[in-house]
Amino acid sequence: MKIENTKAQMRKGVLEFCILSILQHGDAYTSEILAQLKDAKLLVVEGTIYPLLTRLKNAGLLSYRWEESTSGPPRKYYLLTETGQLFLKELSSTWSDLVEAVNHVTTHKPSENE
Repeated sequence: MKIENTKAQMRKGVLEFCILSILQHGDAYTSEILAQLKDAKLLVVEGTIYPLLTRLKNAGLLSYRWEESTSGPPRKYYLLTETGQLFLKELSSTWSDLVEAVNHVTTHKPSENE
């Protein structure tokens, strides 16, 4: 088993959560989202993010608007919908529970009675 495959799967599993979290702070276009993910050391290629953004939009979690750009073609800005905000809130709660559970399992030393 290769560690890189496992690490990639772990990153993919949290990518939707991270994208929704980025967009809770305001509208962003794809390059901005990619830059924030890369700054966080979540290495993502454009070929991965476009289908994911489309899936989130089709699920009603995101919408988008076009905005003219002075440095090229119009940009598609993504924003959270009300449904997306509620979904993110639920994901945040689930993430907190998951982090707590994983930390407990990976750092907990069983006592002699266990």
